Amino acid sequence: MAAVIGRKGLAGLGGAALGALAQFVLVVVVTRAFPAAEAGAFFTATALVLMVAGIAKLDAGNGLIYFIARAKTYSYLGISGYIRAALVPCALVAAGAAILLYPRLGPPVLLLPVMVVADVLLAATRGFGLMRPTVLLDGVALPVGQVLLVGAAALAGVSGWGLTMAWAAPYLPVVVLAAAGLRGRVPRTPYLPGTGRDLWRYTAPRSLAGAIQAVFQRVDIVIVAALAGPAQAAVYTAATRFKVVGQLANQGLAQSVQAGLVRALADGERERARELYQAATAWLVLLTWPVWLAYAVLAPWVLRLFGPSYAVAAPVALVLAGTMMVATACGMVDMVLTAAGHTGVSLANLLAAVGCTVLLDLALIPAHGALGAVAGWSGGVIVKNLLPLWQLHRRYGLHPFGRHTLAALRRTAVA
Repeated sequence: MAAVIGRKGLAGLGGAALGALAQFVLVVVVTRAFPAAEAGAFFTATALVLMVAGIAKLDAGNGLIYFIARAKTYSYLGISGYIRAALVPCALVAAGAAILLYPRLGPPVLLLPVMVVADVLLAATRGFGLMRPTVLLDGVALPVGQVLLVGAAALAGVSGWGLTMAWAAPYLPVVVLAAAGLRGRVPRTPYLPGTGRDLWRYTAPRSLAGAIQAVFQRVDIVIVAALAGPAQAAVYTAATRFKVVGQLANQGLAQSVQAGLVRALADGERERARELYQAATAWLVLLTWPVWLAYAVLAPWVLRLFGPSYAVAAPVALVLAGTMMVATACGMVDMVLTAAGHTGVSLANLLAAVGCTVLLDLALIPAHGALGAVAGWSGGVIVKNLLPLWQLHRRYGLHPFGRHTLAALRRTAVA
């Protein structure tokens, strides 16, 4: 396994696992401490804040990773200018969004710029090849801090925007520590003319895709709350909390194979690309399918952890488990497509997935509540995975499973 995902991939996977566990505990704490309507209002508010933060990031973090990693090859001159050029627009967009959302969400939304700046700074540390700040701060400190503060607020009887503030507060130390981690690595240099133009010429096309991805990840909770009420939003959030397992496992594995896939496809080494893709898919299935099968079988009992009334969401859990098994069987298919240079096609696929989710949600949620929402989400996920799978097969003859799968598993097991 180490041969496939590498030491950094393992570190990212470990941090992701702890983060997923903390998020699960957070949902249990909130659903146990508050009625379904109050819990749903909290989940809707946090989903909306995270969705807006994902849009306001403008994908500047990925742009910084590209330019910082590239600058290391030549000189560090201009890195501080790239960081400033990334931070200022993102912070301004986040501040504007905070002002617009303040009448609805109250004081917690004022931390939106802090959330966005923290993400950009952590991305800058990854540009220097450092995974530890991301793992420790974003993967461990942030979710654990949220569990502790939200738990304390619940014990103290705090609700409403006070509870949301407890959830958002851990971003403050994260942004300070992320900035401190960069301080010794970024030389303070004069701003070089053209730095911002270069950064945003590269990043701007990706900003749209990042915004759409942020919407796709959380729009379902917001739509459930709007169409079926906050109580159904709480049921939906609890029943679908396990989907983060597949998302984080995919992310952890992607970090270890992305560079190799880019090189293999750029050099025309399709066999090497096929081997990497199939090996990573095999491990993704091995890591996550037992979770989905267990969740499908044990859902009526697992859901009782959130409270007796949540057991009725077992059908939602079944749809989630089946959908995630299909998605993980496709592997990190969208990443392979973008590694091959087809970012425009990837964006079109994402738009199709979001459109499918929204249309199904609007049609099904009013009558079926949380079950209709998971059906809409499932349709979007299937589109998001099967479209690029067909495109990769047509363009490159790549498949998630094949003759490389067993060989890759044997080699990684020996390693």
